[in-house]
Amino acid sequence: MQHNGKSIRPFIGSKDFNLSRKFYSDLGFTESVLSHNLSVFHSGNLSFYLQDYYAKEWVDNTMIFMEVENVHRFWDELVALDLPSKYSNVRLVPIKYLDWGNECFLHDPSGILWHFGEFK
Repeated sequence: MQHNGKSIRPFIGSKDFNLSRKFYSDLGFTESVLSHNLSVFHSGNLSFYLQDYYAKEWVDNTMIFMEVENVHRFWDELVALDLPSKYSNVRLVPIKYLDWGNECFLHDPSGILWHFGEFK
């Protein structure tokens, strides 16, 4: 089978939909509202759907990996946003240096874990 895909867009949940919408806008994504309970967020060619739906077991186990060009620059810009002081439950985890590359982490207001990494 040959995949001729153009994009892949995960669906993620939110404990507080409006709060998560603001959070992802503050994180630098551009929102397109699709309905009262669904938006798509874009950054360049990358996109994901945010739903006004929360299932604790699902959200607590959701992780998204986003490859970035320079994880050190990305980390510095992420820290400068000061998101943990603006949103409860948001946490940053500094860069970890691993065999395959480097990555830092961000927990969104609902608990979704974002990995931002750079491959060697």
